[in-house]
Amino acid sequence: CVCVCVCAIRMGQKSGKLQRQTLEQLVEDTKFSKIELEQWHKAFLRDCPSGSLNKEGFAAIYSQFFPHGDPQTFSEIVFDTFDEDKNGTIDFREFMCALSITGRGTPEEKLQWTFKLYDLDGDGKITHDEMLNIVTSIFKMVNKDVAVSEEDSPKKRVDKIFEVMDTNNDGVLTLEEFQEGAKKDPTIVQAISLYDGLV
Repeated sequence: CVCVCVCAIRMGQKSGKLQRQTLEQLVEDTKFSKIELEQWHKAFLRDCPSGSLNKEGFAAIYSQFFPHGDPQTFSEIVFDTFDEDKNGTIDFREFMCALSITGRGTPEEKLQWTFKLYDLDGDGKITHDEMLNIVTSIFKMVNKDVAVSEEDSPKKRVDKIFEVMDTNNDGVLTLEEFQEGAKKDPTIVQAISLYDGLV
């Protein structure tokens, strides 16, 4: 996980106590222990003394890990998925809830989170264009200068995914189609989860 690695590496020491009520709620809402949450909180405050992370800071983290690519679009998409209350920043609670799912979630939770990531407009459906936007942004992030063969192009990948998952051929994927497609063909999950380790 890029964010986990960056935060673990870059965050320095700064005092700040996580409120007991918040800590108890996070223990209940995430797959992290009380001790882990306290350690993450200290690290988060060291890197984000204001208590929140903005879009530019989030993009800078991705840029460090992908210096030969263009992570801007993908980092913005991931940021928007982490930013549950849509206030333009990621606070500690949002950060830990997202990390809990992406790092320690069940396969079903990860699929639901992935669906949310790909559903750019939040309407409960993934269009071909939404998926193509994300897959293209991942290709650009990994290395913008590498030529991609026509057979392995983002469009071809997305076409194959829709061919398998869009069972009613209406041009959009519902959460149900997405989950069923993932169960039928695990290689599709691998293709969709190109971002594994990038979040």
